[in-house]
Amino acid sequence: MPIKGRVAITGRPGVGKTTLIERLVDCLSISAGGMLSKEIRVCGHRVGFSLIDVATGEEGILAHLHHRDGPKIGRYTVDLHSLEEIGIRAVRRAIEACDLVVIDEIAPMELASPAFIPAVEAALASDKSLLISTHAHADHPLAHRVRRELSLYRVKLSNRDRLVEEIATQFGGTD
Repeated sequence: MPIKGRVAITGRPGVGKTTLIERLVDCLSISAGGMLSKEIRVCGHRVGFSLIDVATGEEGILAHLHHRDGPKIGRYTVDLHSLEEIGIRAVRRAIEACDLVVIDEIAPMELASPAFIPAVEAALASDKSLLISTHAHADHPLAHRVRRELSLYRVKLSNRDRLVEEIATQFGGTD
């Protein structure tokens, strides 16, 4: 039985939180599910964010400059349908079927969905290992709770690579 790790990572945008999570998921010897969010870039410019189901690889749009329907967060419009049908569904499936639940990230775009907070709370209430990232400046009670209740790591460009091995020990080490 793997050691139960419950880890939160935080850091500024672009520092590599998602990259760190991907490296951890790849090197751990436990089953993982949940959601990742990644930048969508066109010609070097960020135009949106994608959502990826960690377990299946299914991909959708979290938010985009050119979407019209949905809540606006800064310059982006959140695609609530993709967030709920891919991201939140992936988190719920991970709680049921995986050893590790990944939630990347607790930030304004994700918090635009009324279904997101209960999904994260269900993960927190479970006995599963957790790997959750939070936006560095997320000032929401859920983000505060995650940073308070889980082992917190602050990601910087200078420590991102060495944190893979350090955090992996929280989950019982690597393959």
